[in-house]
Amino acid sequence: MPELPEVEVCRLGIKPHIDGERITDIVVRQRQLRWPIPEQISDAIDEVIVAVERRSKYLIIKVASGSILIHLGMSGTIRVIDKALVPVKHDHVDIVLGNGKALRLNDPRRFGAVLWLAGDQDEQGVLAKLGPEPLTDDFHADYLYKKSRNKAVPVKTFIMNNPVVVGVGNIYANESLFLSGIRPTKKAGKLTKKQCQVLTNNIKEVLAAAIKQGGTTLKDFTQADGRPGYFKQSLYVYGRAGEPCLTCQTTLKEVRQSNRSSVYCPQCQK
Repeated sequence: MPELPEVEVCRLGIKPHIDGERITDIVVRQRQLRWPIPEQISDAIDEVIVAVERRSKYLIIKVASGSILIHLGMSGTIRVIDKALVPVKHDHVDIVLGNGKALRLNDPRRFGAVLWLAGDQDEQGVLAKLGPEPLTDDFHADYLYKKSRNKAVPVKTFIMNNPVVVGVGNIYANESLFLSGIRPTKKAGKLTKKQCQVLTNNIKEVLAAAIKQGGTTLKDFTQADGRPGYFKQSLYVYGRAGEPCLTCQTTLKEVRQSNRSSVYCPQCQK
């Protein structure tokens, strides 16, 4: 599933092609995605796109009367195409624009979503319980320290919990914890203030680096693929279980946490 950096690069990729354009039609070929696409989404027709934003893993296309929320789920792709391009299997939604283009969602597994927030009223509560964005000033050491007090859950599980902070997916949690010298199994409530400072800094740096790396893929959103994917990166621990630590050469270990792989260095991480 695409994580925050991949969705942010997706936003950057489509924004220049749709921002300021008028929506002339919304074609829904398959209404049953993760949640049914509401009929009210047609309210956006004949409106001008005033902003293309992101909240957590949701793309937000804002018009005067509300917002279209798009979630790519596990298999979704989105791209800007000529509106006359013949749809293929799993091309479920087109947002047709006045410039002759369309924003097309393809989702084979249908775990994605297209929702409508009238007047920005989050009646379904999709965004209401989300924690702060990790790359903003709202996510800082004091916040993480206070939030983690008395929490017995492992720190990796804790930082991957969207009500705590959004967008810290499995890859980026593994990498941030390694750089911070913190084992993924450590109880969140045992984090010191200094560890929270180091961890918040590293989460920000790891995510920002991934977004920068993904900048080379921006053109893909106007071509055939449109898949955010994961960007080619130099990873310290993720996917490297059984290999030597790049810092101390100790063999990296792997544990399963919430059905996800956690890889760490028993020497560098305490």
